[in-house]
Amino acid sequence: MNNNNKRRIMNNLKKLGVTALAGSLAAVSAQAGEMSMNGSANFTYYTTSKSEGKGLGTDKGLTVSGSGELDNGWTFSIYTYFSDGIDISSHATSLTMGSLGTITMGQAFGGNSGSYDEEVPQAYEQTSDRQQNSANQVGNWMDNGGLTWTPPAFDISGLGSVQAHVGFSPEANDVATNNGSVGAKPGGTYWGTGTDLGLTLTTDMGLTLGAYGAQREQESPLNADGDEFNGSWYAKYTMGSVSVGYSEAYYDSGSSGTATAATTAKTIGTSAGVFENQQMSIAFNVNDNLSISYTESEDTYNAQASTTSTQTVADVTQETEALQAAYSMGGMTIKAFSMEASNPGWDSNATKNSFSEISIGLSF
Repeated sequence: MNNNNKRRIMNNLKKLGVTALAGSLAAVSAQAGEMSMNGSANFTYYTTSKSEGKGLGTDKGLTVSGSGELDNGWTFSIYTYFSDGIDISSHATSLTMGSLGTITMGQAFGGNSGSYDEEVPQAYEQTSDRQQNSANQVGNWMDNGGLTWTPPAFDISGLGSVQAHVGFSPEANDVATNNGSVGAKPGGTYWGTGTDLGLTLTTDMGLTLGAYGAQREQESPLNADGDEFNGSWYAKYTMGSVSVGYSEAYYDSGSSGTATAATTAKTIGTSAGVFENQQMSIAFNVNDNLSISYTESEDTYNAQASTTSTQTVADVTQETEALQAAYSMGGMTIKAFSMEASNPGWDSNATKNSFSEISIGLSF
């Protein structure tokens, strides 16, 4: 074969390849759907008595989202949130199947528990933003490597509307996994299947009730720990510009170890014993732009024992009080809180902590 024939064959192959590529790209671009992007930036001034520290800070976030529709009428949506440093903080994909409800999968997207933990009205951050509590940890291991199902809400005559949230994780260790991979078995603690269920009743009288439970199996072969169970319930009532709320939460890690001494800091999820949280709040919308709220949280470490041979064990209650305010002006929001915590870390010897923050947020 001479060089001219070879050249003609190669040119035809190139044309064929370009044509095939163009056809595939056209097929992709022809799919129905749309993409959008939005973001925010926050500037804060924060002080704490813990180290007598003061600091100016900033953080930024960018969310890329998309949606589309299938031929059968089902719809789908996706989002990816990037925090400072272009780190992926969370992402999720949802498929809405008409009367079959919506299935969501993702990483660090909150799962079902985000609709039930610390669910009391607040103008700014939850109290756990600066002082961790057990209510914030209820069921939070279900949003990595798991899925949630939200069936359509149904009406109960004379009461209101009921919404269910169901979750399943084949390995509920809260370890993020990618396609084709599985979660690790960290630290000798082997978690098996995790499930959760939440129910929310919304009435026409301004009252909202919610209840949630989550459980995961303990599969560690070398210890006697039991399964973990978390639960919570809340009630919120809104009348005009005033909202009040009350919630309770329960966290049992299933640990069979020795209870932690009263004068030692505790760690949620590993300290033996159970944590019981109670929160109440009141929020007031002064006008369309300004809102204020007050929140109290009592989080008790229940040692479930009195003494051991080496240490004194007793219940310790961590108490947190917070005053919050928020003012919005179009794309800018000014928020602030003042918070105080007694027995932080469920340590009866710990010094009382106070925190305060002023934040300016911009969104686009």
